[in-house]
Amino acid sequence: MRAKDFIPKPYQNTKIEGKVTWSSPSNIALVKYWGKREPQLPENPSISFTLSNCKTITTLGYSKRENDGKFSFEVVLDGEKKDAFKPKIETFFNRVEAYLPFLKDYHFKIETQNTFPHSSGIASSASGMSALALCLMSIEQTLVAPHDTPGGGQGAYDESYFFKKASFLARLGSGSACRSVEGPLVVWGTHDKIVGSSDLFGVTYPFEVHPNFSNYQDVILLVDKGEKQVSSSVGHNLMRDHPFARERFHQAHNHLTALKEIFKEGNLEAFIGIVEREALTLHAMMMTSMPYFILMKPNTLKIINAIWSFRAKTGLKVCFTLDAGANVHVLFPENETKQVLEFINNELVAYCENGNYICDQIGYGAKKL
Repeated sequence: MRAKDFIPKPYQNTKIEGKVTWSSPSNIALVKYWGKREPQLPENPSISFTLSNCKTITTLGYSKRENDGKFSFEVVLDGEKKDAFKPKIETFFNRVEAYLPFLKDYHFKIETQNTFPHSSGIASSASGMSALALCLMSIEQTLVAPHDTPGGGQGAYDESYFFKKASFLARLGSGSACRSVEGPLVVWGTHDKIVGSSDLFGVTYPFEVHPNFSNYQDVILLVDKGEKQVSSSVGHNLMRDHPFARERFHQAHNHLTALKEIFKEGNLEAFIGIVEREALTLHAMMMTSMPYFILMKPNTLKIINAIWSFRAKTGLKVCFTLDAGANVHVLFPENETKQVLEFINNELVAYCENGNYICDQIGYGAKKL
């Protein structure tokens, strides 16, 4: 599909006011997206586990108003008005207006809450922007006429188009948000071995996945809950002139190709090798950019070394991955939960800020509430 395929025909229906709620999860990339071009397009493909417990719940209230050529909205987080979030939403609305031409015809009240604690070190942009995009899609679904909907009927978009466009819109708010719409494995970025893959939106991984990866677990160790010294947006932009960028993008393509066989065969040792290498490559790109920066903390490295030692001693298939920050995602198959949680509580919790960590597992995407 092309971007212009998401521009709707003139709306045939009207809606004066209403309210819609969606719950959308965060995700953790296995092959990392690092480096982008306008408008919010990835320089390399990525694949992620959709999470289950770490999610954003957004209620979007809307009421018809006179179109004055401006956006009208308010943002409420956990019952408190948050004007600090308005510039990000304004930027998002400007990017998506061509695809949602009703935006200036309504006043919106965006009420949002996260199931994970504030300042927990888990990026809420993926879950938050995908939840908002899904709410907006639900509104548009009431405005379109049946004969204007791609594959639709009875006044509603068909499910495939609905989620593709929601992912497309979410991407324009936060790149990784396009991977939070569906699950449990989502690919974003064109890859010649992945059917239907696109730079424009995320797609559910279309091939066989071995039972070894069912209900895969993710424990997020909160090493540092402070604000990052360098934003992800700045980090992505630094890839434009990075001396190792071309090889990095090539590596990501190769890793995704390799994962296709790994997921089919259930080879956990090979999975570990790719996932950990991806995490370390991500941070290597940060450390070798100009200007260079380090987001890992001393306790991040202590956790990594402890995981390596534990895995060598026990033979368990536990591994780590990292986002663009200091916190560590501990990944392991469901049948190892008891032993790994004992290890975390006995050894790793000492490296977490205030002993905090979050238990999660892979999930199946967003839900309308």
